[in-house]
Amino acid sequence: MKGTITFKDLVKVDLRVGTVIGVNDFPEANKPAYQLAIDFGDLGIKKSSAQITSLYRKEDLLNKQIVAVVNFPKKQIANFISECLVLGAVNAKHVVLLNPENKVENGMPVFCICTNSRL
Repeated sequence: MKGTITFKDLVKVDLRVGTVIGVNDFPEANKPAYQLAIDFGDLGIKKSSAQITSLYRKEDLLNKQIVAVVNFPKKQIANFISECLVLGAVNAKHVVLLNPENKVENGMPVFCICTNSRL
């Protein structure tokens, strides 16, 4: 477990649901990855690099809803600018994407259920 944070720290993170609308191979990445285009509704389309090739095929990712941090600074990865951070659970072999159980509107914020506060 990492160090303790405050609720004030937590609410700075803007987590949103988006739908993957494009997937490309990313051969320039140091580790196997895809380049994703993700529709976040009113927030627009954002790009992300994701090291998820061991568990997901490109065709399986299209139209899949995911959760991402949308207010993280842009980061250059090889020749690609990543505009958001896709979230997943990680073990030694795979990254399993976090996604809503039911389809929701693109751009919908993720809330902290315990306090009904938007993250």
